Amino acid sequence: MVQLLERTVQEPELPILEQTQKKTKIKVHNIDFSYDDKTKILNNIQLEVKEGEFLVFMGPSGCGKSTLLRMIAGLEPFSHGDIEINEKSVRQTHPDCGVVFQDYSLFPWLTAQSNVMLALKQRNKKMPKKELAHIAEQYLTLVNLGHAIKKYPGQMSGGMKQRAAIARALSFGSDLLLMDEPFGALDPVTRIKLQDLIVQISAEQKRTVVFVTHDVDEAIYLADRIIIFAPGKNGAVTKSIEVPVQKKGTNRQKLFEDPQFRAFRESLLNEMNEQIINSLKTEITDGAGI
Repeated sequence: MVQLLERTVQEPELPILEQTQKKTKIKVHNIDFSYDDKTKILNNIQLEVKEGEFLVFMGPSGCGKSTLLRMIAGLEPFSHGDIEINEKSVRQTHPDCGVVFQDYSLFPWLTAQSNVMLALKQRNKKMPKKELAHIAEQYLTLVNLGHAIKKYPGQMSGGMKQRAAIARALSFGSDLLLMDEPFGALDPVTRIKLQDLIVQISAEQKRTVVFVTHDVDEAIYLADRIIIFAPGKNGAVTKSIEVPVQKKGTNRQKLFEDPQFRAFRESLLNEMNEQIINSLKTEITDGAGI
């Protein structure tokens, strides 16, 4: 069992990069989604994400968490309802956001540094190449890839590629971060360090973050609020749960040993288990898998 690491006393200094001045808020209005006429995934989803909020999506696999995240990013079409970011529909205006998905999405013909530079250049078109390269190296160093800036994706492990994708999303400078299980391919120690980094970025830069995970401890450690996705016969529905645990200034070890943390963790696990049982009941009722 890997021993929990305490957050370092001296947090890393974040690279200085101009961010968007307008803070991000999201409104999801009555979203339905089906893969075909028979398989409804999301049912009348209504959701609001506040400015600077760290929101986590949780729930059984296949209940639409990643699909909704892709919709918010403007990457998945929907036929019913709407999603507004700062009062602009994603149907008309592609959202300004940094995105990390499970498939890395790195350009294989570019080095790790060049992949990050490409994202930087989209927002900083007049910035000299030398400065772009320096900032890219800073962000890659933040995710412990300073030694691999000249490596191509084909020369990197899955965890290294995921860290490069995280560095690219962070460097983009957008106030909105959309992250789909970004730490799933990482070893436990690296995962802990990057969780702390995201917490630091969220606190210092007040970015709005929507984050998908299946890890209950990770969800509580990161989130201000958790949205539980529950499978249903007519598509997934959601339940909003505020995280009551006070985390500011508390190191990880003490936090995880805190009775309030443990009690909330237990209630969240019970909620998740209930959704899994309901999902199995739905499958048996519908005859799925028989």
